[in-house]
Amino acid sequence: MNFRIGYGYDVHRLAEGEEFWLGGIKLDYHKGGVGHSDADVLIHVICDALLGAANLRDIGFHFSDQDPQYKGIDSKILLERTVALLREKGYEIGNLDVTVGLQKPKINPLIPEMKAVLAKVMKISEENLSLKATTTEKLGFVGREEGVDAHAVALIYVK
Repeated sequence: MNFRIGYGYDVHRLAEGEEFWLGGIKLDYHKGGVGHSDADVLIHVICDALLGAANLRDIGFHFSDQDPQYKGIDSKILLERTVALLREKGYEIGNLDVTVGLQKPKINPLIPEMKAVLAKVMKISEENLSLKATTTEKLGFVGREEGVDAHAVALIYVK
């Protein structure tokens, strides 16, 4: 089989009064991500990792933050479109491994729900999606609760 690997990294600033969307679900928290779309950093890194693996550029190329049609868009729609682009090129998702850096709120209890939502959007087994969370031990912008970051690695293959 022809395997390809892609990597994604994304950051969003956190601000008081913004909605906090992460992994396709809305978190109950006093801060949220700032961005052109719903600022779901977890979905954005998945999109970038998948697009990178298929050599299809990045999320900004396909869904520009200069385009008003994407203002406030639900990132699950962007993920669905990204997966469709991959499948149009003859690729299928092997697996994804994602790590979110976030000091607060603690999201470990929400990971099963996030996995269920994202696996359904991508039409893959939850077994092929690993989601993890870490803090930065109060160091840097994540530790100061100024932002959230995420890293993702994707394995895709030719069908």
